[in-house]
Amino acid sequence: MTWLWWAPLVAAALHILEEFLYPGGFAEWDRAYRPEIARSITWRLHVVVNGLLLAACATVGAAGMPDGVVEIGGLRFRSAVPATLAAPAWLALVALLASNGVFHLVGSVRTHRLAPGVRTGVLLYMPLAVAGFGYFLGTGRVSVMAACLSALVGGSYHLWASMGHHWRSGRARV
Repeated sequence: MTWLWWAPLVAAALHILEEFLYPGGFAEWDRAYRPEIARSITWRLHVVVNGLLLAACATVGAAGMPDGVVEIGGLRFRSAVPATLAAPAWLALVALLASNGVFHLVGSVRTHRLAPGVRTGVLLYMPLAVAGFGYFLGTGRVSVMAACLSALVGGSYHLWASMGHHWRSGRARV
């Protein structure tokens, strides 16, 4: 199931397109949703965070390839993730993505306005996490303990991201 390794990269790219191009407007929506950290929600931050997300998706995707190597146009790239951690890293990554889908869904309910990114968050991120956890647990590629740890690590993204936003905006976390 080679495609599974690359599915987070495709899902994340589509999610970013939804947030910023069509329908777009995520930054404005997020500033209205979380005005206490509005000055921390910048174009530069979005470029850096989303660039790192896509790099992480590519790194984890490559980790699932034989020898952790992918060849593109004659260039060979080796993943920084060791083969023994490829499946737990993939699960942590999709847990992060799924938690982002939950963030968009909760924000949409609270604001009574669809958050740019909620569609891909709910239709791609969440089912990908459920299917991936089922696949990796079902095939024995990860233990229940490793899967739980991956879920905690990836799912904690919004906790530490929120702390970072509060720090960047110069406000004490409430």
